[in-house]
Formats: sequence, structure tokens, C-alpha cells
Amino acid sequence: MQQLIIEAISIISTKERKKDSSFMDLVVPSVLEKSVVNEILSRLKEINLRLRLVFDDTIQDGFKIIYDDLIVDASIESNANELESFLNKRLENSTKEDFIENLKKAIEEYRVQYSVSEVGTVINVKDGICMINGLKDCMYQEILLINKQYPAIAMNIEKYQIGAVLLDKNADIIIGDIVERTKQVASIGVSEEILGRVVDALGNPIDGKSIIKIDKYMPIEKVAPDVISRKPVDKPLLTGITAIDALIPIGRGQRELILGDRQTGKTSICIDTIINQKDKDIICVYASIGQKQSKIARIVETLKDAGAMEYTIVITSSASDSAAKQFITPYSATAIAEYFLEKGKDVLVVYDDLTKHAIAYRELSLLLRRPPGREAYPGDVFYLHSRLLERSCCLSEENGGGSITSLPIIETQAGDITSYIPTNVISITDGQIFLETDLFYKGIRPAINIGLSVSRVGSAAQTKPMKKVAGKLKVSLAQYRELEVFSQFSGEVDTKTKEILLRGQKTIELLKQKNLSPRSNVFSIVAIFVINKGIVDDVGLEYVNKFVEELFEYIGNEHTNLLEELENNHWDEEIEEALYKVCIDFKRVNHNGISETN
Repeated sequence: MQQLIIEAISIISTKERKKDSSFMDLVVPSVLEKSVVNEILSRLKEINLRLRLVFDDTIQDGFKIIYDDLIVDASIESNANELESFLNKRLENSTKEDFIENLKKAIEEYRVQYSVSEVGTVINVKDGICMINGLKDCMYQEILLINKQYPAIAMNIEKYQIGAVLLDKNADIIIGDIVERTKQVASIGVSEEILGRVVDALGNPIDGKSIIKIDKYMPIEKVAPDVISRKPVDKPLLTGITAIDALIPIGRGQRELILGDRQTGKTSICIDTIINQKDKDIICVYASIGQKQSKIARIVETLKDAGAMEYTIVITSSASDSAAKQFITPYSATAIAEYFLEKGKDVLVVYDDLTKHAIAYRELSLLLRRPPGREAYPGDVFYLHSRLLERSCCLSEENGGGSITSLPIIETQAGDITSYIPTNVISITDGQIFLETDLFYKGIRPAINIGLSVSRVGSAAQTKPMKKVAGKLKVSLAQYRELEVFSQFSGEVDTKTKEILLRGQKTIELLKQKNLSPRSNVFSIVAIFVINKGIVDDVGLEYVNKFVEELFEYIGNEHTNLLEELENNHWDEEIEEALYKVCIDFKRVNHNGISETN
């Protein structure tokens, strides 16, 4: 122990000290030998430090040195965990016969180690915020440990104090408690074992299953990949929702915002998209921020029933969790996605929702005494989401070739997409899908407002067959929307206008989809094709969906070669003519009593 103390004092002597002579506390058990004390005193004279000897029998054996904001701990108490790990490793392959002998050898070989910690003191704690004195070298977003058990994140680095947010809202902390640096920025432990699991914002499992073995720690905050390491988005991420895949396509590596009022089906679109990734080699991460625990449980159960949890990770901070946990949840979800990105995987991340995330950040900022701005949000609320969503990317083959696709959700009030947070996120993302309340109540599901929805990646994220058929669909729908408005003010309309209106109604009918029923891309292509070619012009409005479903089943059974061509994204005049002929033949032979329009 004497040698350890001398080594520890050497560490103290290299630390920059004040000009005046400083006190150093040496905490030891009361049975410390005099020879050791004399050696310490002689050593201290060399480095001009004054000693205060503190006897504390609770440390049992060993010592602690406290100097300024530094603690050198070589007590038995702090060595207990390390000793346990040391013994477990040495006794791993021991048999019953040699266990005692190996244990004796291991104890003889073990040498007490000392740890050097920088510490501070809690000077104020209120509403989940700790103000800490000391920790002069603390980093932004560094994990701090209060009383060796309560984690906190350093958010405010000020001249004379640190502002930290507590991750545990029930932490028992009082003024004067000791705070230690971990010298690690906030990070989350990840491995392949996290697939199919439900975890909290720190990566701890909350699904009642086994502990997740950690392969790597990923920082929750990371600089986004630069432009040079990226490539243009050119592969589709199919949602299984015809209206989106045809009109507002999403590509791998894109950021597509989904926004709308409460209860308009925002989460349903994302869950359908996750379910549609089955057998497509895409990992999905669903980040639930500030949601009710009952809703999270329903979503997990839905994903299990659909067989989607095999390739999905659910990371959640419920409404009852602290604002700090809600704040870091989407960053932790992105860190998990980046772990698989480094392996060259394609990843889909859903943030549900970033409105609650902004509210949690506003709460933390106001408690940390940051100046409020518009709607009391701090001035950097735009940067809050931009640094998150910029991490979504499509990497070039030289950099692994993986991608992260983001589907952030924003909740609007009374359909106002011009309010502060929606406009911020719209300007960050590559397009938006706006769900309208009026359309939802009319029974149009998904209730997508085609006029206000856009994908800035566009047809670059579509297959060749879809690109060919969807172009005409956009034009006909726009024409229908325009005529629908004017026809409301006219008593009579001509035959041509009637035909356009009726075809538009059938298009809307075909674009309707129930929840949890994603369609294959080929089905959507066939459905749009029969609309564009006027094949269902004489089919009753209420029978359109039935007609297309039976037609698709017929093609799958009788014309598998044509179906394979479409599945392999082949399209030319020959395939188009063959598909048209098959549709006409089916209509003539298998009409099955479907009524015609009058």
C-alpha cells in the first residue's frame, strides 16, 4: 500500500495547482502503520503539499486521496467489483478438486489498484436538473455519476458550474452529493442481439427477456457523413401503401416527414411500412417518444403478430419517463441504426414523434435557464432536429453501401403546417406526407392530401414499371381534383367531365387501404395500370377493388411469367401489350357478375 500511495501522490504532483500551498486529504483506516505515514509526509514535503490525515474505518483497507476536484481511490470498497471480475476469470475452468488451490493463488496474485476520478459537488437540484460545482474539464453531453449510481448528462458547460439533466426522475439526490466524471460522452451499447428487443433510451431491455450482450458502444450524438461519402438516392423503400409508392415515393436514404393532426393515421403508415419490409433485408428501428405505455405495448404486439419483430428494434421513452430520456431517445435510435449502417445494412428509422421531442427539449432548456424564443422554444430547436435527421444517408459502395431512411412524425394543430416545429422539420426533410382530417373522416384511408404532399427524390426512388404507370396517375388525379371543385358549383356537367370525375372516384377508391394490409409493388402497378387504360371505366365503383384483387390473383395463377417480369422491374412495350391483353381477357371471361356503371 505504501508504494501505491507514493504513486498516487506523484499523480497529484503533476496536476496544475494554485500558487498558494494546498491541502490534500488522505483518508485511511485508523490502523494505518506509522512507517507508512512518515513515508507519506516525507514525500509531501518534496512537492509542497500540506496533508490532512482523515481516519475512516468504512473503507476497511487501502486509502483515498482527495485533492481539489481529484480523487485517487485505492480502497477495498472500490476494488470489490474488479476483484470479483479477476477471480471469476482465474477460476473459470477450475474443477472441484483444484478450486480451493486456484482461489488461494488468485488471491495472492491480486494487487490492489487505484482509480483516479475527477469529482464535483451538487450545489442545487430541482425538477430533474442538477447544478454542479467543479468538473472543470467536463465535456458536453458527458455521462456523470452522482453518488456512483445516478446517471446524468452534462448539458450546460458554464464558467463556474455544470448544468446536468438527470436520467432517473426518481433519483434521491441532495445538495453536497459527490459527482464523478466518466470521461465518456452519452452512448448506447449495441449488438446483433438487440434485434427483436424492446429497450429504453439507454439500451437497457424492458421486455422481460435476457440481458443484451454488448458488442460496441455507439455515441448517441455523431457528425453526419459528409457529401463525398454519400451517393444519390436511387433505390425504393416500398411502404406497401399504393398512394405513397406511386405518388410520393420514398427512397433508401431519404428523410420523408409524416405530419397531420391527432388520430389521422400517422403511426399506422409507419407500422405498415415496417411490416412491408419483411424478407427485404432491411432493419427497422421504431423510436417511441413520450407515448403512452399502452400504445407502445399495442404496437409491439402488432409487430409480433405480423412477424416483423424479427428485424425490428423498439426503443422507447414513455410519457412517464423524464424529459432527459425523451430527449435522447431519437438520438439513441439513430446510434443503433448507425451500428447496422457500418455493417453495410439498409435501415429504416421511425421517430414517433418529434413534436413531443421538441417539447421535452424545451422543458430541459427552460429548466437550465436558457433564453426562450418563439413559442418558448430555445433558439437552437432547429439545430435539434437538423443534426438528428442529417445522419440519415445513402452511402457509396466505397463506404459500405448502407443507408438510413428516416420517417419522422410531426403532430399539427388544426391542420396548420405553417406553425413553428412543422415548418422547421419540413425544411430539413426531403419531402412530406400530409394527412388531412377531413379526408380521414370521409373514409379515405390513408388520408393523404396529394396537393400538399411531395417527395423531393421523386421517380428516382421508383422501379421502372411503377415509374411508367404512376406518371399518368398524377396527371389524372390533379385533373380530377380541379374538376371536382368546379363541379360543385355547376348544376350540369358534360359527358367528358363526367367520365373524368368517375375515373377519379375509382382511382381514389383503389388508393384506399385498410391498416396492416400492405400491398406488393406489383399489385399496385397492376391496379394503376387498369385505371390508366380505362379497363374499369364500365365497372361499378363499389366493385373496383374486388375486380383488381381477382385480376391480380388470376395473373399470379395463369401468367406467372408476366408476374415475374414485373417483379424483376422489367417494362417495355411488349410487356405493356401483354399485360393489357391479359386484363381484357380476364374482364371478358371472368366478369363474375360485376355490375356496370349506368
